[in-house]
Amino acid sequence: MSINLIKGQRQSLQAPAFTVGLGWDANSSATGNAFDLDASAFILGENGKLLSERHFVFYNNLHSPNDSIVHTGDNLFGDAEGDDEQLIVDLSKIDSNASEICIVITIHDAASRNQNFGQVRNSFIRIFDSNTREELLKYELEEDFSIETAVEFGRIYKKNGEWKFEAVGSGMKGGLQDYLNKFN
Repeated sequence: MSINLIKGQRQSLQAPAFTVGLGWDANSSATGNAFDLDASAFILGENGKLLSERHFVFYNNLHSPNDSIVHTGDNLFGDAEGDDEQLIVDLSKIDSNASEICIVITIHDAASRNQNFGQVRNSFIRIFDSNTREELLKYELEEDFSIETAVEFGRIYKKNGEWKFEAVGSGMKGGLQDYLNKFN
């Protein structure tokens, strides 16, 4: 049975391996340009910084060290039903120094295309069992991010040896490089 989370709510993750599904619908008629949203995962240490460049998983680096996170590929259009992009996570393989996985969605070339998350609707992050496909939890973004071009959807973090998920829903005006600057 799936648990629907609200912003700021946390939930324990019982299974060490699961899939993170991310979905959205974009209103391309608002700008006349197609939207290209991109999912990324930042594997961070206790200091809130990337463990290494290889611990940044995105469309140009689909695998983290030890395959603890595998990005299934870049969806350039996001017009399909269900998940638009997925991250397969196996916490049993993650670096022992990792304490957090930040999951971010950015709009590719947002400034030049005059796009923002206010033009994106039905955005969600969900975690489901990779084998049974049973949805474990879901967080649907309801905020209107009218100037933001990047959103931290959620984070998976370790506290007292236990992995948990937090529904974050925090927007940023900027792009992927801004998150890299934040976590480097």
